[in-house]
Amino acid sequence: MNIDYTGKVAIVTGAGAGMGLASARAFAESGAAVALADVDETAAQREAGRLVEEGHRAIGLRCDVADEQQVADMVARTVAEFGRLDAAYNNAGVQTPNVETADADGAEFDRVTGINLRGVWNCMKYELAQMRTQEEGGAIVNCASIGGMIGIAGLAIYHGSKHGVIGLTRSAALEYAPRGIRINAVCPGVIETPMVARMMEEDPEGMQGYLRDQPIGRLGRPEEVANAVLWLCSPAAEFVIGHPLAVDGGYTAR
Repeated sequence: MNIDYTGKVAIVTGAGAGMGLASARAFAESGAAVALADVDETAAQREAGRLVEEGHRAIGLRCDVADEQQVADMVARTVAEFGRLDAAYNNAGVQTPNVETADADGAEFDRVTGINLRGVWNCMKYELAQMRTQEEGGAIVNCASIGGMIGIAGLAIYHGSKHGVIGLTRSAALEYAPRGIRINAVCPGVIETPMVARMMEEDPEGMQGYLRDQPIGRLGRPEEVANAVLWLCSPAAEFVIGHPLAVDGGYTAR
């Protein structure tokens, strides 16, 4: 994708692997300075180090997005290192086991919503606080999921958190569009990531069903989500506001 982020600064959460890493790498290869944040500090620093070795500007940070103070520190450290914040991809998230709602565990509900929903809110709060001080504003993309657009039996906790992400995205987008800050979401389908690999191991029959319903007939690639993220954060998408963009091989078009 030929989008120039030279002189720009981006944050990507959940950047140690999968869609987050692909997006962080895409930002860096397009010229941006990038903060790679992940609850796995070793992975974040390792991948940031690889980018630096390739001639890019990058730092790796530990951040549990469910912890508001850690998120505040992540944004502050990024701005201290690079001077500003132009783009953010709030990608960090977790899946939940397939279970009937009546049998679900309250602690699991709190864990999943704490990361997937509260985590996105935490990130937006501090990213927006920084961006609204800048003359040029910025752009934020939140990672929802096709789970934010549909329902699937047994995954009410996960889908509830992702529907919430779309609600946060749309409402905050209306608040900040007049100030030059655009907020959108990506809604990936079944993408070839470590999370999906674990799901394949735990529920191979169920996952094969999802693949059969993905009209393109294959898993998505992390780089395909990264392309959507970079486009949404770029001037090429400056008239796109509050939109949940499905990157799902046609799953939700059925």
